Amino acid sequence: MEQKDKSERDDPMTDVDFSGLILGFSSAALYYIGESDVEGKKVGEKNIPLAKQNIRIVEMLKDKTKGNLTKDEQDLVDSVLKDLHFKYNTAVVSH
Repeated sequence: MEQKDKSERDDPMTDVDFSGLILGFSSAALYYIGESDVEGKKVGEKNIPLAKQNIRIVEMLKDKTKGNLTKDEQDLVDSVLKDLHFKYNTAVVSH
């Protein structure tokens, strides 16, 4: 594995942590549900199967990391999943 210099490791734009990973999958799910917007305009078409896949990835990460998360990380995962399930179910009903 290639060693990165300190400035590259400390770059907040490229630094990835568990919370960022969860938020990335959450953002993707929201995009596929049709919930994301850019400057007030909806982006892309709904893709319910891809939304569900991203939600399942977050669920899998929750299961696989059980007992190894900080309280803040656990709270984030729980909150994200609650929000995603609500929005997913709403999108499925209106789809």
